[in-house]
Amino acid sequence: MSTQSSRAAARWMLSPSVILLLIWMIVPLALTLWFSTQRYNLLYPERSGWNNFDNYTRFVLSPGFLEAIVNTLILVGGVLLITVILGILIALLIDQPIFGQGPVRILVISPFFIMPPVAALIWKNMFMNPTNGLFAEASKILGLPPYDFLGQAPLASIILIVAWQWLPFATLILLTALQSLSSEELEAAEMDGAPALKRFWYIMLPHLARSITVVVLIQTIFLLGIFGEILVTTNGGPGTASTTLPFLIYKEALLDFDAGTAAAGGVVAVILANIVAIFLMRAVGRNLDA
Repeated sequence: MSTQSSRAAARWMLSPSVILLLIWMIVPLALTLWFSTQRYNLLYPERSGWNNFDNYTRFVLSPGFLEAIVNTLILVGGVLLITVILGILIALLIDQPIFGQGPVRILVISPFFIMPPVAALIWKNMFMNPTNGLFAEASKILGLPPYDFLGQAPLASIILIVAWQWLPFATLILLTALQSLSSEELEAAEMDGAPALKRFWYIMLPHLARSITVVVLIQTIFLLGIFGEILVTTNGGPGTASTTLPFLIYKEALLDFDAGTAAAGGVVAVILANIVAIFLMRAVGRNLDA
């Protein structure tokens, strides 16, 4: 009886936070759904009314929609590939007993504490500037013409910038997983004559599988909403070469002042994010059950 009463008391104590969380989630989503069916332009707010699903049709059939979807998927996939591979290599490196191990680890994770627009501006002005950036100076020393990264390879440049920001996160998670690996297994494999590559492939990599899955899941959630780095570097250009789905929604809302179409784009983005999340959660479930 006391157990039932304590459970009931716990539910009552949790109910305010649960209700607040539901309001926090449902109200913005409901407003987005409402505006997505309205004819609402920020320049002419008096011309409003029910618009059926014309906003969805206009957004999906817009010239940059398919390219924005492809760019978003390329951005997410490219950043995940770079951060997972380099994260594993760096985690293996700094897990070894080296001189200055503590400061090295701090330097490795320090980019994660820089605000994304600030990090993007650092790369834009200090590294990728075709006139006086570090890459341009290195090209001049080698006798090569400077390369305009943001002008000629905008999406690849943004992938590089975002990967630099998220690499410390992946490294930290994977380093923690490596440190939980039993040294006895590695010592036994080494005594049996297994080379370093086989020890990594058959012992370390399976041990890192769950951590890699968690890194992919968490990063994907945030990477689908990348916006600030694009705004301060390429502004979605040249043309629509670096326009992603969030940036396309921004253009509809604050450049074309079409709040209804932008809201429809937000709903499309939520649906896309949920589809990706379902596949990722299934992958996480399989790895966690293994």
